This record gives sequence, structure tokens and C-alpha cells, in this order.
Amino acid sequence: MKKWFAVLAVVVLALVISGVAMAQDAPSGELEIFSWWTGGGEAAGLDALIAKFAELYPDVSVVNAAVAGGSGVNARAVLTTRMLGGDPPDTFQVHAGEELNAVWVAAHAVEPLNSIYEANGWMEQFPQGLLDLLTDAEGNIYAVPVNIHRSNVMWYIPANLEQWGVTVPTSWDEFVNETCPALQAAGVTPLAVGENWTQVHLWESVALGVLGTDAYNGLWNGTTSWTSPEVQGVFDTFLKVIACTNDDRNALPWQDASKMVTDGTAAFNIMGDWAAGYFLVDLALEPGTGFAWAPSPGTEGNFMMLSDSFALPVGAPNPAAANAWLSFVGTGEAQDLFNPVKGSLPANTTADIGNSELYNAYFQSAYEDWTSNAIVGSLAHGLVAPPAFSNSFGPALASLIDSGDIPSTTASLAQLAIQTGMND
Repeated sequence: MKKWFAVLAVVVLALVISGVAMAQDAPSGELEIFSWWTGGGEAAGLDALIAKFAELYPDVSVVNAAVAGGSGVNARAVLTTRMLGGDPPDTFQVHAGEELNAVWVAAHAVEPLNSIYEANGWMEQFPQGLLDLLTDAEGNIYAVPVNIHRSNVMWYIPANLEQWGVTVPTSWDEFVNETCPALQAAGVTPLAVGENWTQVHLWESVALGVLGTDAYNGLWNGTTSWTSPEVQGVFDTFLKVIACTNDDRNALPWQDASKMVTDGTAAFNIMGDWAAGYFLVDLALEPGTGFAWAPSPGTEGNFMMLSDSFALPVGAPNPAAANAWLSFVGTGEAQDLFNPVKGSLPANTTADIGNSELYNAYFQSAYEDWTSNAIVGSLAHGLVAPPAFSNSFGPALASLIDSGDIPSTTASLAQLAIQTGMND
């Protein structure tokens, strides 16, 4: 037990799912699917998957055990309690990277899925870099990715910017020194942001924009010092950016912050491309006119990624049904059901990404960047740092916003990086 603590609407597309390799024929009984997809495009995408799975496996009764809370902040706490209590779901959502590896793989709490990959021919269908994020040193693969998300996106309404006489800033210096004052003078909130995890999400875009690709990556591999002048400059810029945001930020979920942009009370919002699903499904907006996007300032040429995946916990009550679910969600066909409404790119390269009826102008733009940009990982969404670090980063950032004490913040984060073995 001590070791565990230590390492710890609906859119229906007319598609035919074929060639799904099942771990066992005709599974039955209950299948509990644990996730944090409870609203908007993400819930619509999950519902589309569940509906098709029910057609394929009519003897399986799906229990949608989603827990509300952006980026899984609440779901992860519930999941940890259940896993420690010997009450695992049949399968659970987890971010690829350190959120998976530093906790569940390290604790031997999830089953390897190599046989599912081999049965479906997936070793040739998923990008090797993505597979590496799901694989341990012995070559065991522990989760099935269902998408690729982009973190570093700035959302806006073209007509509003034209009305206010501003353009999309290409650097954070431009945003702070030119864009922000112009919008504030017009009585407009320059940048909408929400609760703490969305502030961490904003911070990583500021960090990438200020530091550049190599130095940003160095935060996670130990080659960039948290106490260096360059990193202190990141936090200085971040505080200036926060001064351009809404005062009620700590009370807003990400959807409400995004809606400030579409309501015209704010000009910009930095959010992952699940916001595209929100704009498309909840608000019925057209991409390119009703909403538009650009890389967050200073990050052009970089694609900051995260990936939602599903794992199979040790002791799952119905492993046969869970294996069927995992074999299903990894297919290109299933991902074509899910991602157009979730607001993400398919992880499986056999998906029909070129179909503009499924994947609109935003997805085409994002896919072009995914296949040509430098790929970097998200802190806010579990890819680059173990939860022992990232779970403490949010409170440290909140304290910084209140105190403005950059040296103390960077010193404490440098110590935290050592304590959590992040740079080992």
C-alpha cells in the first residue's frame, strides 16, 4: 500500500466499424468506462463510441462512470481512491506520458496490452513517438490512444478583432505591450482564463513562447534550470499576461472562459482544441468565421501535444469486455466517430483525416501542423512531468499570482524537480 501512495448533441456518423479484433468472442456483462468526459463535444464523442460499441456487443451493458472536472482534476482523485481501495473500473481514461507511466505503470496497476496491438496490426498504425509515451523499458505497451490534442491554441472571433482594431499577436511581448492595452482601452478583456488548471495550461504556452523549443524541453530533461534568468523571465511575462485577464478567473470552468470570447466580452482564450468541439457542438459555430485560431503567441512551428488513452487496470472486473472496448477504440473507424466531435485528431493513422466532411478546416490545419511542426509535450495534461511535480505546480502558480514572488517560486520548483526525480 505504501508503494501505491509513493508512485502514485450526440453526433451519430454513418460509419461501419469493421475488422475489430476482439480479445474474446461475445463478451457479456457490465463494462464500466471511467473518464472525465461529461459535457459538450467530449461527451458527444464518448456517447458516439458507446452507441457503436453497444451495436457490436449487445450483450455488454456499458456503465458510463464519467466524473466532471476539466482536464480530469476530479476524476484522477476519484480513480486513485478506487484503485487504492481495490475497486478498479474495467477501463479508465489516462493521459499518455508521465501521468500513465510515473503512477500506474510504476505501481504495476495496469496490464500490458501488446497482444491487442499485435492482433490489430497497430504497431504500424500509430506514430512511433506516441507509442514511446505508452511503453516501458521492457517494451510493454500500457494504453490505447484515442486522439491527439493540441494545447497551444489561441482562439478568437475574426469579426470582433476587426471591430476592435487589433490583430492576432505573434509574441507575448506584443500581446502585453500592444494588444492588451488597446483592448483594455476599448473596455474588452484581452484574454479570458478560468480556474487553476487552465492557468497552468496558459503558463505552458507562455513558457514555450518565451523559451523556444529546446529550452522548454529542457525544463523536463534537466538541461534548463528552473532558477535561470530565462525561466524567471517566463514567470515575469506570465504575471504580465495574467494582468490582462478577467478578475473572476478562479471561479470559471474552461467552457465559460471560452464563451467569453464568443460572447464578445473577451478577445482571446488559450485552450486546447477540445474548445473546437465546444464551439462546434455546444455553440454551433462555423470554423473560420464563427471562431478562428492561431498558435499561441511565439509558438508557431511547435505543436504542444497531449493524448487521451484508455488503460486496463489489474483486477478489472470484466477484462473480456474491457479488451473488446480497447480493441474497438483504437481503430481508425472508431476514432472517426469520436474525434470530429471531441475536437481532436485521430491517433490511428488509418483514420479518414482527409475527409473534409468529417474533419473540418480546423482539423485540416491542425493535422498539417501535427505532421510538420516540432512536437513538444504538455505539462498541464500529464505528458512531460510526473504527477508528483505537476500536482504541486498549480498551487505554486496560484501562490505566485497572489504574491508576485518569482525567485521564491522558481527556487521551490527547482527543489520540487529534484525531489520528484523529474530530471533523472
